[in-house]
Amino acid sequence: MKTKGLFGRKEREAIDVRLVLRQQTRQLLFDILGSIFYGIGVYTFAAHANFAPGGITGAAVIINHLFKFPIGTTALLLNIPIVLLSLKYLGGHYLLKTLQTLAVNALLMDVIIPLFPYYTGNPLLAALFGGGFSGIGLALIYNAGSCTGGSDLIIMSMRKLRPHMSLGQITLLIDGSLILLGVPVYGSIDAVLYGVLFTIASTLVIDMMMDGFVGGKMALIISNEHVKIGNAIHSGLNRGATLLRGEGMYTGAERSVMLCACAKQQLPQIRKIVSEHDQDAMLIVLDNREVRGRGFLPHED
Repeated sequence: MKTKGLFGRKEREAIDVRLVLRQQTRQLLFDILGSIFYGIGVYTFAAHANFAPGGITGAAVIINHLFKFPIGTTALLLNIPIVLLSLKYLGGHYLLKTLQTLAVNALLMDVIIPLFPYYTGNPLLAALFGGGFSGIGLALIYNAGSCTGGSDLIIMSMRKLRPHMSLGQITLLIDGSLILLGVPVYGSIDAVLYGVLFTIASTLVIDMMMDGFVGGKMALIISNEHVKIGNAIHSGLNRGATLLRGEGMYTGAERSVMLCACAKQQLPQIRKIVSEHDQDAMLIVLDNREVRGRGFLPHED
């Protein structure tokens, strides 16, 4: 909603402050709720079933198993150099939100989650339910436009450096390497298999909660502010867009239609960008079974 002309400068500033506070409160609530679910999945199920999930959190679980260092604090410390290295590729604003998420996650993982009873039964059930809880937590955090750092930041940075690599290839390379450490650490191939099941369950739950598909999403944006929206998407997400010219069915007026292919994790940020720049815009989101080209899957030979 446009406020210029309807309110004075002080009123507009007050509205902006309330909007920022509302956004930050929402971010914090999603961080807390998401971290609780994520912590239950990792600490309550995985860590006490003698297997490690993928990612930096998996490395923290392994360090906890070997040296009894707290999982949340260890994950936070391991993530700090990754955040600093990712600053060049992902921007300061996104990484500040990620640091907030990491701090909340570390606090809850080390202080609150250990107060819950943990599961020591069937490791197969621990992998499935742990992955499920983890997926719920990550989906909540992703929907707030943040992440838990670690392999997420590495994946996003590598996509900037190697856009021809698929999301699945990068994820498999990073998470697979850490899950394989379960063999020498836990002394059993079962630890690897449970880690894989945990990751699969988590991924499936994330996809279901975010209504995503591995192929990605397609956003159709009909707006008179297409230049501002396109620039914000490009600078904030490093995503391009194609501008099409349309015509209103009844008015006959020319309308600009922006077509943008994106990863499912980027959809909440695109929604936010459109909302910030044009409250009258129309946003249509479609599922993509497959996207090939720069930034997505490579073209087949």
